Amino acid sequence: MKATIYHNPRCSKSREALALLQDAGADVTIVEYLKTPPTRAELVRLYARAGMTPRQGLRMAEDGAKAVKHGDAEAILDAMVIDPLLIERPLVETDKGVRLGRPIARLHEIL
Repeated sequence: MKATIYHNPRCSKSREALALLQDAGADVTIVEYLKTPPTRAELVRLYARAGMTPRQGLRMAEDGAKAVKHGDAEAILDAMVIDPLLIERPLVETDKGVRLGRPIARLHEIL
């Protein structure tokens, strides 16, 4: 199984998700999204596959989220492209779909 994780190695949940994928025997592509941010189009595609809105993918704990948390999807996506810290992590994609790994157990749905 192939998997892509949008990963922040400083995040414990992201590290847990990566370990879960590796333990499941997945061939994992790691995208450190703070170094290589997804494009706006990629975020749209990922959230559509996950069945979630950009607002649901907004990392509310970040200061920058306050300015856009009441905005529409377009404003949130624009903010995420400018500041990838606003992207909630970890996002994981396999052939079975995309899930936000919060809680990590949700990733079992796509393994």
